[in-house]
Amino acid sequence: MSAKALHRRWLKDPAYRKAYADLAPEFETAAAVIRARALAGLTQEALARKTGTSQAAIARLEGGRIAPNLRTLRRIAAATGTRLRFDFVPA
Repeated sequence: MSAKALHRRWLKDPAYRKAYADLAPEFETAAAVIRARALAGLTQEALARKTGTSQAAIARLEGGRIAPNLRTLRRIAAATGTRLRFDFVPA
């Protein structure tokens, strides 16, 4: 069974659906970092050098496995020539 098919099946489980929804902010942050890096034309290694971290740390961040702190997000914005913006939206 494919990962997408498993995901669709598991979404029927309320506990899985809640856990998945609870992770949305981490995945949104990861997607924003990937977008900024791609728009800047940087590899993970290049972004790591510019932010003073390792490629593995960038990969973990882009994989949604770690939640970056504000300082890290500011360094990513500076390294990618973007500006950091936060927004709160209705749940």
